Amino acid sequence: MNPEEKEDCECAPPQAESCPERGADREYEEPETENPEASRMKRAAAKHLIERYYHQLTEGCGNESCSNSWCASSCGFNRMDNNAAAVKALELYKINAKLCDPHPSKKGTASTYLESSGHSNSACSNKKMNHKDVNSVRDNFKDVNYLTEEKVYEILDICGEKEDYSPLIRVIGRVFSSAEGLVQSFRKSKPHTKEELKSLQGKDEDKDEDEKEAAACSATAMEEDSPTSSSSSRLGEGSSGENDVQKLAPDEVSVDIEAVRRVYERLLSNEKIEAAFLNALVYLSPNVECDLTYHNVYSRDPNYLNLFVIVMENSNLHSPEYLEIALPQFCKAMSKLPLAAQAKLARLWSHYSAEQIRRMMETFQQLITYKVISNEFNSRNLVNDDDAVVAATKCLKIVYYANVLGGDLDMEHNEEEDDEPIPESSELTLQELLGEERRNKKGPRVDPLETELGIRTNDCRRPLIPFEEFVNEPLNEVLEMDKDYTFFKVETENKFSFMTCPFILNAVTKNLGLYYDNRIRMYSERRITVLYSLVQGQQLNPYLRLKVRRDHIIDDALVRLEMIAMENPADLKKQLYVEFEGEQGVDEGGVSKEFFQLVVEEIFNPDIGMFTYDEQTKLFWFNPSSFENEGQYTLIGIVLGLAIYNNCILDVHFPMVVYRKLMGKKGTFRDLADANPVLYQSLKELLEYEGNVEEDMMITFQISHTDLFGNALMYDLRENGDKIPVTNENRKEFVAQYSEYMLNKSVEKQFKAFRRGFHMVTNESPLKYLFRPEEIELLICGSRNLDFLALEETTEYDGGYNRDSRIIKEFWETLHSFSEEQKRLFLQFTTGTDRAPVGGLGKLKMIIAKNGPDTDRLPTSHTCFNVLLLPEYNSREKLRERLLKAITYAKGFGML
Repeated sequence: MNPEEKEDCECAPPQAESCPERGADREYEEPETENPEASRMKRAAAKHLIERYYHQLTEGCGNESCSNSWCASSCGFNRMDNNAAAVKALELYKINAKLCDPHPSKKGTASTYLESSGHSNSACSNKKMNHKDVNSVRDNFKDVNYLTEEKVYEILDICGEKEDYSPLIRVIGRVFSSAEGLVQSFRKSKPHTKEELKSLQGKDEDKDEDEKEAAACSATAMEEDSPTSSSSSRLGEGSSGENDVQKLAPDEVSVDIEAVRRVYERLLSNEKIEAAFLNALVYLSPNVECDLTYHNVYSRDPNYLNLFVIVMENSNLHSPEYLEIALPQFCKAMSKLPLAAQAKLARLWSHYSAEQIRRMMETFQQLITYKVISNEFNSRNLVNDDDAVVAATKCLKIVYYANVLGGDLDMEHNEEEDDEPIPESSELTLQELLGEERRNKKGPRVDPLETELGIRTNDCRRPLIPFEEFVNEPLNEVLEMDKDYTFFKVETENKFSFMTCPFILNAVTKNLGLYYDNRIRMYSERRITVLYSLVQGQQLNPYLRLKVRRDHIIDDALVRLEMIAMENPADLKKQLYVEFEGEQGVDEGGVSKEFFQLVVEEIFNPDIGMFTYDEQTKLFWFNPSSFENEGQYTLIGIVLGLAIYNNCILDVHFPMVVYRKLMGKKGTFRDLADANPVLYQSLKELLEYEGNVEEDMMITFQISHTDLFGNALMYDLRENGDKIPVTNENRKEFVAQYSEYMLNKSVEKQFKAFRRGFHMVTNESPLKYLFRPEEIELLICGSRNLDFLALEETTEYDGGYNRDSRIIKEFWETLHSFSEEQKRLFLQFTTGTDRAPVGGLGKLKMIIAKNGPDTDRLPTSHTCFNVLLLPEYNSREKLRERLLKAITYAKGFGML
């Protein structure tokens, strides 16, 4: 309760100066017999007495020999803060405690207060004081404990006239360094109750202007400065804060955000005032962190969230002055917010504009980058142990989900879960006995904030700002992924894993985390198999062995995989080992690469009829009229899962909707844009048509499409669809049902079988947790952008070659002169695939080794290790001729 604010509206009528003894008669008065004017006067008198008690408790009467135990001037009085004094003043008023008269020697606020209240004709005396007197009273504004927009402007105007901003700086320092003060500041104005409106307006229309002004001042002061209101700012002690929050929506807070923005806009242009915000934040943050960590303050007063909203509106948070101390400490405090508070912040910020979301994102990103660059992180000094980086990442997660919530959401079209659960391994009992029971049996983990908000990243079609902007490249460069993965799996509270915030990691880093997960799972399966064979005396089989014939690769591979899927699906999680019958190649990765390449070529052959091929888009789609059974599609899903699990890239060409469906989202009209652009354009024109759809187009809810053999097939989108015309009113329904049929219903059996096979391999993987659909495509298919200059930069040399060798220079000049098709053949020959890995060719570790002097032998390669064995040919022409012949006619494996 601020004396200055009281003085602004000191409108007590003459009755307010009544003696304290009159308080004894208060309980005998009958309010029901009073008219509104008398009630207003009585309320003003009560307010005046409470204010006198407040001044007595905070400033005293000025008499050094005062014996009143409830007076600050008495020698034995224990000082109390303003909020405690406000509460006590109300209690003293209720018990009609002794009230001192101000001593003649008492100067300042109390004497001014007494003088203003003693004259009957001074309804708003403070407004009539001359300017010099006002300044003498308010030099320091020492009793301003919370701020409103009007109060800031008032102080700013006074300081501007005096050309001295030190009082405003002190007020900002006091309020912004106090959690209690900041929580109470910039509150939204409450609507007046009917009783207050009556007292403000009055029934007597002939009332003069002074009386009306006095009533308004009194009502406003009662509303804003009452002790009850002040006491509610005591963290968790006041009930009014809780009531305020209960009336607010889940995405609403009690702070007036627009007012805060206007205040910041006016104040931050002054460097001295800006320094006050900085210093206050340094003082505020440790106390807030303590409150949230140990005192559970948010659950007692949800308005506590206001201070984070107010501080985050400071547009200078990302400036260098904040990065060293203030912002790291504030991030630590903010990261301690309970889950419900984080969710509320995310919901609130989701209503912000893209520019405001980007500003907050850049604030946290800049802190992370600053800390990463200014420290030397390595395997001994992990970035995971830097409190500032970890806290900023946790804060960035809130902004990330606000970005998702504020984007274009599709939360309805979700794929149904598999009817039958994926069978568990037959080795489960042994694992339990060995204390190695599988984690995440029910699938990959889910972020707790996602659960609290009830959304998933995949629900967002288009975020407010692109997801890529949340990736921090400097952090990815210093992150020790093997250590981070360990923290991710162990899930200890004292070790943070950045894999729990996958939005900040690029596809290369996440792929490395997935690689560690797959390899550890392989080793675990191998170890379990060894122990299992010892216990039960069975034959040792630590690998997923596939022995196939090149001419019958589909029959051999799919039959073997089908047997494994039926008998023991856990074997699919063993390391793949492929052997081509009649060939001597040992599979260290390269043989598996070619196996997948050949299987994909056969499966997606249009002659087999499992998939249809669109010549325009160059994409494959499930054939709804295929003669193949569901088991065949399950096996294809297994092949895709095995490719990811064994870190192999496949040359498959699916539209993006397939990867969205694998991640649990159904296809919609928007997905037709890349899956079937001709149909998409036709339906789009139907939606945009301005004429009469029924008369001009004569379309019904019966559609036709052709099967693999060109036969027309009819399908009713609604019952008796051939009799239901498409009109301007129902065309949206027609488009939605048409899209639903083409992308979901028509291929439901085929896709469910395909997805089931895929999940047999990846169900325990963090794949869904880490990757978005577009990243899944990159993971399976690799990058289509072949940058051979990046490959040249990262290639290593062995056997006597180096970067400056003549043959090496001629080799790269020759390779750069190849056509795109020839370059793909070279990649296929050297690495086993014609696609670049995740991150591009710069992430491919290729080695060129010397294979003897000049000879007529062709170059050879170890595709398992990406090694090219290159003889030292004596001319560029011979090098080109030998290399082209090798990459054009290369097929099969042998022993060198």
